[in-house]
Amino acid sequence: MDSEADGRLIRSGTPVFRRTALALAAAGFSTFAVLYAVQPLLPIYAEDFGVSPAESSLALSLPCGLLAMALLVVSPLSEMWGRKPVMLASLLASALLTIVAALVPGWHGFLILRALTGLTASGLPAVAMAYLAEEMDAQAIGLSMGLLVGGNALGGMSGRLISGVMADHVGWRIGLATIGVLALAAAVAFWRWLPPSRSFVARRMAWREVPGSFGHHFRDAGLPWLFVEAFLLMGGFVCIYNYIGFRLLDPPFSLSQTVIGLIFSVYLAGMVSSPVAGELASQFGRRRVLWLATSLGLAGILITLFDNIVLIVFGVVVTTVGFFAAHSVASSWVGRRARRDRAQASSVYLCMYYLGSSVLGTAGGWFFAHSGWTGVVLFVGGLYGLALAVALRLSRLEPLAS
Repeated sequence: MDSEADGRLIRSGTPVFRRTALALAAAGFSTFAVLYAVQPLLPIYAEDFGVSPAESSLALSLPCGLLAMALLVVSPLSEMWGRKPVMLASLLASALLTIVAALVPGWHGFLILRALTGLTASGLPAVAMAYLAEEMDAQAIGLSMGLLVGGNALGGMSGRLISGVMADHVGWRIGLATIGVLALAAAVAFWRWLPPSRSFVARRMAWREVPGSFGHHFRDAGLPWLFVEAFLLMGGFVCIYNYIGFRLLDPPFSLSQTVIGLIFSVYLAGMVSSPVAGELASQFGRRRVLWLATSLGLAGILITLFDNIVLIVFGVVVTTVGFFAAHSVASSWVGRRARRDRAQASSVYLCMYYLGSSVLGTAGGWFFAHSGWTGVVLFVGGLYGLALAVALRLSRLEPLAS
């Protein structure tokens, strides 16, 4: 008897749905806080360690790149060991490494610990998507995925906000250590709240079978385009956040690190837009919502060209809303499109997502160094223009037979 027939799937509005949503929101908070807490600190690293803006971005790009690669190994492990154990080990290790990284004096030692944090953080993203695809009722998957992405947004915002504000008052090291402690508390909450898998069936996987478990997804008519979409959307989005701090620290704005940290609170807009986009996708279809969300992100990027602080912040808000809405829709689409080996499909999507963050996020530093903010906007605008073309192509995709 399948899980839907015997009532094992989690339905929205039930107590177990709320516990699951809270647990995965805590997990998203933990992972994304430790991953992105360094982003507003990049100008500080450039000054303290005597490195260029592009080199300082390695504090974020390096863990994102290694996370991307590790996803391809972690998802098969979760097929054998189970979803919750892999996610819990990931959260605990990432939190502890963040605390240690705050104590290391040298740039290269710091980068090594950041790289290890990327490796350990890989245990959550793809596995969480697979968990939801297996455990949630079809009508709950869009909302639950939106809430997961919203938790990610909360972690990303809180990590940036706390580290940025604390850097001005008590130093960046204490701020980063504080993020690690909060992430550790979130990991404990995840352990207590997340229900054990009810639809998951462990299976032994010979490693020679792993390439095949990934490869068949590339023969699907839609999944490869969703993977490309992840690369473009995330790469462009991270570029905006990587270098906006450099722009706002310089004249004519000359803002403090605290104020720049507070600007990252616009991530709240992403927390709202993710579940809203999930609900809209359920009502009007992913094909419509994805290209509209991508267009919104592109409009926000162009608005940041103005030399008015209000318009710049507004542009960042619009970009954030568009990005999180598009990511929520695309990531849930992967879970529905993949009929088998869902963890592998999710891990390929997220591999491309974090590769975009790593490769394009650092590449944006070259454009900033040579052409300033205008160069960044032209680069990111081109990425989002390609993403819009992909979204429009996906809008013509034939649905899978039920």
